[in-house]
Amino acid sequence: MANVFTRMGDWVNERAPNMMPAYRKHMTEYYAPKNFNLWYYFGSLALLVLVNQIVTGIFLTMNYNPSAAGAFASVEYIMRDVEWGWLIRYMHSTGASLFFVVVFLHMFRGLMYGSYKKPRELVWLLGMLIFLVLMAEAFMGYVLPWGNMSFWGAKVIISLFGTIPVIGGTLVEWIMGDYLPADATLNRFFALHVIALPLVLLLLVVLHIAALHEVGSNNPDGVEIKKGPKGNRWDALKPADGIPFHPYYTVKDLVGVGFFLMIAAFIIFFAPTFGGWFLEHDNFIPANNLATPAHIKPVWYFTPFYAILRMIPSFLGQAFWGVLAMFGAIALLFALPWIDVGKVKSIRYRGTGYKVALGLFVLSFIMLGAVGAGVTAEVIPEWFGDVDVTFWENLFGRLMTLVYFGYFVFLWLYTRFGWETTKPVPERVTTHD
Repeated sequence: MANVFTRMGDWVNERAPNMMPAYRKHMTEYYAPKNFNLWYYFGSLALLVLVNQIVTGIFLTMNYNPSAAGAFASVEYIMRDVEWGWLIRYMHSTGASLFFVVVFLHMFRGLMYGSYKKPRELVWLLGMLIFLVLMAEAFMGYVLPWGNMSFWGAKVIISLFGTIPVIGGTLVEWIMGDYLPADATLNRFFALHVIALPLVLLLLVVLHIAALHEVGSNNPDGVEIKKGPKGNRWDALKPADGIPFHPYYTVKDLVGVGFFLMIAAFIIFFAPTFGGWFLEHDNFIPANNLATPAHIKPVWYFTPFYAILRMIPSFLGQAFWGVLAMFGAIALLFALPWIDVGKVKSIRYRGTGYKVALGLFVLSFIMLGAVGAGVTAEVIPEWFGDVDVTFWENLFGRLMTLVYFGYFVFLWLYTRFGWETTKPVPERVTTHD
């Protein structure tokens, strides 16, 4: 068997001589820092969920009908009559939410350890483009089941573009292809969700990984392994604080994959709707343009940005400022490498002000999610009795919005004017006890 595999390898190498060097560059000869911790699982997990979404999505399209008359019924057909269709559908719907879970944690790790700083600005920008495309992909996928929340969610979100001066109304009709979400909307969303956006997403993922492997991975200490003492008794060209990605980190990632799959399986088999967070109850009702859901809100991973949209009041009769703030909340993440000009990368060696600011930023993001999901509107009467819920919810939401945007203002001032007092950064990466 060894001879057979050797001959096969030689046959492939003769016809694709650059394939094996590319494999070595990105796997066996790609040296990653030896001090990766738990936070470095989420990049590989995001890739795993991406594969799951593509594979399960292919099977779902085989029985899905992208029309206003047949979309909901086709999803019910998949759930009830297609063999194992319920499992494929729940794998896809649960995978969508878990995708955002691991992506949010992956981004948080980048914030903690300064992975957006020089020389990894391009890696960060490509990652943020992935996040942006992923949001568009998720929104269009959310519309496709054509439940009642899908219909009204599509109408509300697309109508946001109507706040753009001059061209808003025309833009809304162009996106919908009609005056209301209907066949034209479903058809174009289906095409974008199944073909166009996945291709863009895969391209960006490849570029993201390629850009990362050109500059090397960051680590919890935020120091470059190529700049520390090099060489060992085996090969003076290999960084002393790096180890080959394969087999060391591929094997380590399998542990994270196993644990992650157990959590995913538990959700799929025992709580696929996750209490209405992953699949809303109103989406099990067919779309009806005459029956508005009691509370129109997006799925949980959009709620922080939806809350920012709601919390910004109209000014001079224009609701455009809320839309601008919502997109600005994402645009500021793109600009982070130039907002934070501090020299120290890792939170381990940064000042107390940065640690407090990052903690408040994460808290504001979670609280904005609660506001956007309507959790605060339910909690306020329970905790404070008969009070003006709208007033207190708006007050709290606007405070959290201020904290969210205040993080970027503080970070710019804190690092630009040298207010930060940092700890000494080690010359080489440290290892855990």
